[in-house]
Amino acid sequence: MINLPALESSLAAFSAGQPFRHCVIDDFVPAETARQLESEMLPYDSPKWFVYKNQIEDKKALNDWNAFPEQTYKFFQHLNSPEFVAVLSKLTGTKLYADPGLHGGGWHAHGPGGNLNPHLDYSIHPKLGLQRKLNIILYISSGLKPEHGGHLGLWDNEPATNRPGKLVREIEPRFGRAVLFDTTQNSWHGMSRPLTQPEGIFRKSLAIYFLCDPPQGADPRGRALFAPREEQKGDAAIEELIKARSCVASSEKVYRT
Repeated sequence: MINLPALESSLAAFSAGQPFRHCVIDDFVPAETARQLESEMLPYDSPKWFVYKNQIEDKKALNDWNAFPEQTYKFFQHLNSPEFVAVLSKLTGTKLYADPGLHGGGWHAHGPGGNLNPHLDYSIHPKLGLQRKLNIILYISSGLKPEHGGHLGLWDNEPATNRPGKLVREIEPRFGRAVLFDTTQNSWHGMSRPLTQPEGIFRKSLAIYFLCDPPQGADPRGRALFAPREEQKGDAAIEELIKARSCVASSEKVYRT
């Protein structure tokens, strides 16, 4: 199911990736598999989606195995399998663990106007106590064109503020392309270009995370930490939203505002 030669070849550039370890894997799965995965995703207006809609994120997500059709179910099962995790552990040089609960993973979709501010993923898994280490995102939007935007941006870290600095790389969410990155390196990522696609076209992806034993002194962050976009800087309401979103106790109150 997974194009292992492409994965292995792409991972040769992983350690040297800037501004943090990452690589881009085109044709991560066969084209027919990607088309099947795309066709199985829920309609955007389905009530089953979990909705995030506020000034720093506008997307829908779902990690319910019971909602996944056959091909999607098999895809996530394969990525969670001991065989694949062992391969990924060997290629990256890190002892990894699967997260069968797909916490934070699964289906992700953005409609017209969708947004995802630069952010750091949560650090420590709320149920397992392990550290989130690697993220794989597979893009499956055959109708999304480069001019529609929605590119994945990678920012470096500004030490003085612990916020994103320079936008170092943009990655087009090309159909069948996967991105793998290390989430433990002040890995600021998000949508670097606004979505301007026509009605009926969505930015669709599948995401899965792999965990590791937390090193001593690991950031205990239990929720994503967002940063304001340039035009939002100095906005007290945005800063308050970011603060509430990053706190385990208050995050659920601001997913939709």
